[in-house]
Amino acid sequence: MYVVHEDDFEYRFGNSGPKYLMKGPRMNFALVQFQPGEDFKAHYHNVMEENFYILEGELCIAVDDEVRLLKKGQMMHIEPGEVHYCINKSDRPVKMVSTLAPYQEKDKIEPDDYVCPELP
Repeated sequence: MYVVHEDDFEYRFGNSGPKYLMKGPRMNFALVQFQPGEDFKAHYHNVMEENFYILEGELCIAVDDEVRLLKKGQMMHIEPGEVHYCINKSDRPVKMVSTLAPYQEKDKIEPDDYVCPELP
């Protein structure tokens, strides 16, 4: 058992991106923040499944050919192989929890030919 505090970790890109509170050995647990207009490049995982839970704000997510606007309190589950792209189209920051399991050190694939569906 161990306990951590989010203040002891930093977001990958200063004030945005993932902040991993745990990486492995069986899953990843991260807080993720997107500033207005920021996005995260389309990618998929061969093995890991991913979950997003919105804590604050709203986030536009394209999964394969389907687009959803996730709002505070909503959770989305993404299966391995599903290409997903996230963008904050609002004027407020978005904060969410992201989990990935089962943990794989390298399981993120960014397809060169991804065409994002039209976003609202």
